[in-house]
Amino acid sequence: MAPIRFALGAQPTFAALKASATLPNGAAVEWPAISPIHRAFALMARAQAYDLCEMAIVTAVQAVAYGKPIIVLPATVASRAQHRCLIRLTARPEVTPETLRGGRIGVRAYTQTTGMWVRAILAETHGVAAHEVRWTTQEGAHVAEYDDPPQVVRAPESASLLEMLDAGKLDAVILGNDLPDDPRYSPVIPDPAAAATAWAAKHGIPQVNHLVVARQDFAEAHPDDLRAAYAALRDAAGGSSALPFGAALEPALAVVLATCLDQGLLPRALSVAEVLAPARRILGQ
Repeated sequence: MAPIRFALGAQPTFAALKASATLPNGAAVEWPAISPIHRAFALMARAQAYDLCEMAIVTAVQAVAYGKPIIVLPATVASRAQHRCLIRLTARPEVTPETLRGGRIGVRAYTQTTGMWVRAILAETHGVAAHEVRWTTQEGAHVAEYDDPPQVVRAPESASLLEMLDAGKLDAVILGNDLPDDPRYSPVIPDPAAAATAWAAKHGIPQVNHLVVARQDFAEAHPDDLRAAYAALRDAAGGSSALPFGAALEPALAVVLATCLDQGLLPRALSVAEVLAPARRILGQ
């Protein structure tokens, strides 16, 4: 059998796993070099380019909704508090969450998971619904069948979100791993660390960013390898509450599914059971 192709990002939590050429059951594995890892998501959603692949949770549930031949594993490999990811120019303190109603926000893609979480925060905590904002994006969805809603426009190809923010063409932008460490930019949400702590205390879940998915035909043909990969990921996560596995993921996934439906990110309602049933069957959960 050819080595298992596993596209996984550069999180320190999984560095030791990625340093190995085999899974615990002895199956050979190769780790394609992809940076940033989100470049793998469309390849997996559209063409199932890998046997196993890290994938944004919004992309994963969209892929299920549109009938893509992938299996979503209850394996979280990235999460973070998103409150700090909505930024403004420090010179514009008048930009607050509430003033963004009718305002202009830039985000890499409307379907980006960080954007989904930030929109949920704006709606729940600040009363600003997604449809009340003018959204500017740099790219479309990883799942080709999804079309952005009408309040979304595409930025010129040459423009970066920060450049548009600097030029006053946007009031705020949402950034994730590329969040700048620069005093010219400040979080829109006051004291985002405290706000994130309060949100987590209220909801009791982490804001999950990325899961792992498997190509369906690989999972069906090699269930032992899928179980070995899942176990290796779970062991590397070490029981962290920020990286829920198995049943511990279900409350966060339920919130994601409800939020995605509310924001028009899904063509139909999905249940936690529908999303996870194929993996549960193979993993014996």
